Amino acid sequence: MSEGQVSGQAREAAPSPVGRPLLSLTLAALMDDVHAHSGAVYLLTPGEPVLEMAVMAGLPRAFAAPWERVGLSAPIPVSDAARERRLVWVAGEEDMARHYPRIAVVLPYPFALAALPVATDRATYGAIFVTWPGTRPTELSDRERDHLMAACDRLALRLERAAEEGHPVHPEPDLLAPASVATVAGTLGTVEAARMVARLPYGLCALDLHGRISFANAAAAKLLGLPVSGLLGTQLWASVPWLNDPVYEDRYRAALMSQQVTSFVALRPPSEWLSFRLYPSTNGLSLRISRARAVAQEGRAGFQHGDTGTRLVTISQVLSLAGALTEAVGVQDVVQLVADEIAPAVGSQALVILGSQGGRLHVLGHRGYPDPHVVERFDGRPLTEQTPGAHALSSGVPAFFDSRQQLERLYPARHATPDGMAAWAYLPLIASGRPVGTCVLAYAEPHPFPADERAVLTSLSGLIAQALERARLYDAKHQLAHGLQAALLPHSLPSLPGIEAAARYLPATQGMEIGGDFYDLVPTAGEAAAVIGDVQGHNVTAAGLMGQIRTAVRAYTTVGQRPGEVMSSTNRLLIDLGTDLFASCVYLRLDPAHGQAVMARAGHPPPLLRRPDGKVRVLDLAGGPLLGIDAAATYPTTDVALPPGSLLALYTDGLIESPGVDIEDALAGLAERLTEIGDRPLDEVADGLVRHSGTERERVDDVALLLLRARVD
Repeated sequence: MSEGQVSGQAREAAPSPVGRPLLSLTLAALMDDVHAHSGAVYLLTPGEPVLEMAVMAGLPRAFAAPWERVGLSAPIPVSDAARERRLVWVAGEEDMARHYPRIAVVLPYPFALAALPVATDRATYGAIFVTWPGTRPTELSDRERDHLMAACDRLALRLERAAEEGHPVHPEPDLLAPASVATVAGTLGTVEAARMVARLPYGLCALDLHGRISFANAAAAKLLGLPVSGLLGTQLWASVPWLNDPVYEDRYRAALMSQQVTSFVALRPPSEWLSFRLYPSTNGLSLRISRARAVAQEGRAGFQHGDTGTRLVTISQVLSLAGALTEAVGVQDVVQLVADEIAPAVGSQALVILGSQGGRLHVLGHRGYPDPHVVERFDGRPLTEQTPGAHALSSGVPAFFDSRQQLERLYPARHATPDGMAAWAYLPLIASGRPVGTCVLAYAEPHPFPADERAVLTSLSGLIAQALERARLYDAKHQLAHGLQAALLPHSLPSLPGIEAAARYLPATQGMEIGGDFYDLVPTAGEAAAVIGDVQGHNVTAAGLMGQIRTAVRAYTTVGQRPGEVMSSTNRLLIDLGTDLFASCVYLRLDPAHGQAVMARAGHPPPLLRRPDGKVRVLDLAGGPLLGIDAAATYPTTDVALPPGSLLALYTDGLIESPGVDIEDALAGLAERLTEIGDRPLDEVADGLVRHSGTERERVDDVALLLLRARVD
């Protein structure tokens, strides 16, 4: 082997020199090979499932600020690439909105992206992404794929070698080359170029990748109303007050991300309209400024921001909707939010949200259709039927129809679900890979759907799908909770000789709207037993325990136990069940023939008794501790006279307890109200007491009320 060969192999095996920008060089070479205009290298943080951006090229890092440090499980391309060790290809704006709506909301521009893992057979070291203008082909060529994978494999081997040799690679400065005013000096033709630019009747500016002005001619300064010295080194929207609007900065970002010419018009106060046109490249932008006389009349009619205002307003409303959807509780909340926030923003006059269940689409909610029979045509359609809504959901691809002719060209009239509208957007609602339903936005007039609007609507569909999935789950739990509560409480009160009864139950408005309050009325031979109680908590556990207690009280009553014995037996049962919950209770045996009642109390609020003369008193009952505390506890009883016309009110603490209100004042108020309305029909009395307590709408605890009136013969 020759000396040259030996030295060559030694150089190949040697680690990269200290300070050599390995990541920057790899990224720059890779971007050059595949003609990408931006990219970044991420490194996996040691000991953490986190990817951290180590170097970025071609764009300011601010463009990727939300993703500088991301979890390995985050739903973004670089995380997917590193976690699944595969190439992730995003063909364009719609593809990004469909698969990565979070990114599309922040960067709603036409660009393509490829993300790849940086990994060897033994370990994953990070990931790389690169981007292209949106005008490129939608498919990644074999040559591009090979170059990308080979570059990532080489980088992975070098990172592995560096780790083995104890020379870990660290983040490097980003690859940005902002132009400097001084860099042009001394080049061939500089003087003549400057003279030529000065003679042009329109303004010219050069912007670096950060949007800073590195050159401006005299015409630009005149049109903008600032001297050249006041423009150089500043960002246009920062130095010119009337351009300080996110709309205009968005045009700069759109130009850099898409590498396509973008433009806008703006009003220079008080009445002069200027046209701005940006020409991007990989090292900055050229800006042409001229008077926009052609739009002056439109400006007087209300023209504001050219074709950019709509997009920015829409993005703002998308972000607002995302926040609002986190507060949506049920399905109808989601429908209402979409109707209030999205339909007006995109000009839609009507909407239908369809849910997928049992292989069919069902109407979950709709707005804007005066005739409900129109909406019924959407309901119950099989997913296998060739309708736009079913096809959008089964394929996962949104469908946009500019006109009725376009819709009926693809779908026969009998499948097109005609609704009297003239244009439609069918958005598939897919959450976590599962089809949830379809959102149909309808327009009264033909409506074109440009690419940026399609991307925004596609992003919206992902947000709506996630909210709808949560809302449907909540509604299902809500129905289950109410079904359980209804099953555990009496469906109706028995008709008893000499006794008139009415009851009310109101669940808490927080949590699952289920609780442990209960009541019951049990007929016995010649008498009747009544009970009201409150199991600690307002959840499924409390409700289940409540059902056991109510069943036990009925059983002990049926076998003939006296009131004190019923309470003691129920107390021991609760302790034997091994639960950590306690319960309060009032139990009474009614003897309407003799106008008497025997009562026992276990830590429960005292009943109210309205005598036939209308006076109300709080019953001072003997009692014992809460059920479930002391197995040896006894519960003494109290005899109470119930002459005909007497009204006994049993209730739980939810009826009298509320934040900031003294319990004695609340009880006195309840007694006063019972005095006023006690002569009315019993159902009216029950409703009046609930309304008076202020618990009809907001309740931190559930409420039970049982009214018993001794009949007057």
